[in-house]
Amino acid sequence: MSDSSLVPERQLVFSPGLAATIGLEEAILLQHLRAQFDHHSAQHKDGYAWLAVERELLLRTLPFWNSEDLHRISRSLADKGVLLIDSPPLLHSERLVFALNEPLREHRAAAPARPLAPPTRRSAGLLPRHWSPGEQLLQLLELNHNIPRQFALDQLEDFIFYWRERGEASHAWENKFRQHVLSLWRRHQQDRAEAFRPPEKTVLDNTWQPSHEALEIMLRSGVSRDFIERAIPEFVLYWRERGAAPKELNSKFIQHIRIQWAKYCSAVEHSTEPRRIADDWQPTGDVLDILRLSHIDEEFALSLLPEFIVYWRDSNQAHTSWNSKFIQHVKYHWQKRHQPAQTDRANAAQQGSSTAGRTRDRSLEDDLTDTSWAD
Repeated sequence: MSDSSLVPERQLVFSPGLAATIGLEEAILLQHLRAQFDHHSAQHKDGYAWLAVERELLLRTLPFWNSEDLHRISRSLADKGVLLIDSPPLLHSERLVFALNEPLREHRAAAPARPLAPPTRRSAGLLPRHWSPGEQLLQLLELNHNIPRQFALDQLEDFIFYWRERGEASHAWENKFRQHVLSLWRRHQQDRAEAFRPPEKTVLDNTWQPSHEALEIMLRSGVSRDFIERAIPEFVLYWRERGAAPKELNSKFIQHIRIQWAKYCSAVEHSTEPRRIADDWQPTGDVLDILRLSHIDEEFALSLLPEFIVYWRDSNQAHTSWNSKFIQHVKYHWQKRHQPAQTDRANAAQQGSSTAGRTRDRSLEDDLTDTSWAD
């Protein structure tokens, strides 16, 4: 029979009860495929009647659908157990090889076309512990949605655990798995898009402040919070005059602060300007190294530090190098402690043979007011 009997103007017939059971689109396509047995010869295989229909014929006789629609609806019929398909997805195949899920003894190819009664739905069951999706479903996900096969299989364990824990029954586990994988794939794609999205342009004005993370990094590096706050206006002015703020603004600020802090610390340490001694002043490591080379015990040197600071704080004097003063102070007391006889002889030589210069002839007031070690 020629194709003239299948022109688009021919009326399509479908069962309302069937549409209510499996869906309107599924009912229309199933009824249309059922009618093809009246015009084409089927092949019997594995207890079913198989028919091959060209995709172009379906597109011509069902002009309100495209290839994607035909593929989607035919797969839905297969997932519902109504249709058996033995061909690649219609998106990539020139024809559909199918069979109605009816044994041959119940199928009469010569019977006049009539609406099908709603098929008996497969009994719902719990998801088996070792369930796995069919090969056709994995191909469908990869061909239609560009979902890698491995990505779909990686979701299988969570899918089985979720539905077995819920204890719900279903007759279309492949359809549920497809929806599950599609949802996770969209979320995966969205997360990737967020990761590669360029950061929003930073507004650099007088209210700009470094991020909390950047501030923590600088404080942990020993930079003074006050120093950081004083450096912000200069940093903002620099980038505003350049016309545009860099994307990595916080990183640039950390780099700027580290350079400026190193310069500041170096200037303070090696300053030639006289200044008063600080309450928390400490000798540098170089000072302790020099004392160690002079065979002076470090613990002994540090024990003299409080007295040293108190004296110079009270004297209100300013010097360019407190390290040098401290070295002199420690050496004086170390010599006085370990070479008292030599010290007495030196004092006696300076003062002549007078007995007034001997240690035993000095008063307590003289000892307490002796500040020659500070000269």
